[in-house]
Amino acid sequence: MAHPMQLGFQDAASPVMEELLHFHDHALMIVFLISTAVLYIIVVTVTTKLTDKYVLDAQEIEMVWTIMPAVVLILIALPSLRILYLMDEINDPHLTIKAIGHQWYWSYEYTDFTDLEFDSYMVPTQDLSNGQFRLLETDHRMVVPMDSPVRVLITAEDVLHSWAVPSLGIKMDAVPGRLNQATFMTSRPGVFYGQCSEICGANHSFMPIVVESVPLQHFEDWSLSMIDA
Repeated sequence: MAHPMQLGFQDAASPVMEELLHFHDHALMIVFLISTAVLYIIVVTVTTKLTDKYVLDAQEIEMVWTIMPAVVLILIALPSLRILYLMDEINDPHLTIKAIGHQWYWSYEYTDFTDLEFDSYMVPTQDLSNGQFRLLETDHRMVVPMDSPVRVLITAEDVLHSWAVPSLGIKMDAVPGRLNQATFMTSRPGVFYGQCSEICGANHSFMPIVVESVPLQHFEDWSLSMIDA
């Protein structure tokens, strides 16, 4: 989850989020180089006689400021398209979960199991236990096995919602009457927090998302206990 005075992204908990962090650093370095070059040109232009019309109209300069932006766009587009492909690719997921947005809570259906579904409500402030986070903790967490591809089918029952977990690199709209899908694979155990990222009404800020990544054996024990309950 985010921390007070945090400036960067949350720690990555999935391979896709790791790629997104690398792409962010890559694009940020390009922006830094462009800003430095533009500032240098402005300073040189102001302090020297480069404003001469024979310099500004030179064919060589025309070629430079035509070719360089094209090269920069290619350097940004290629890794971006690669990540888009990785995020959209779904190869035989081990688990499929249907997430349904309501005003104002989420419900989850584990479609690979019989009668494994539950609603997930935010825990009120007065009911929080020690170590739980205000406005982020839920009474039932979405539990997934670690290192296993998980497909999430996302929809809504009433209005537009958005299922977003920053540390997993997921943000997908929940549209009534339509199924959107996202895929992820957690790379480490832990509890990862998110919130609805679409303004969906008065209690929009009170429908958090909690994903708990556990080893496979623990997930099997949890699923059996939920079915028996």
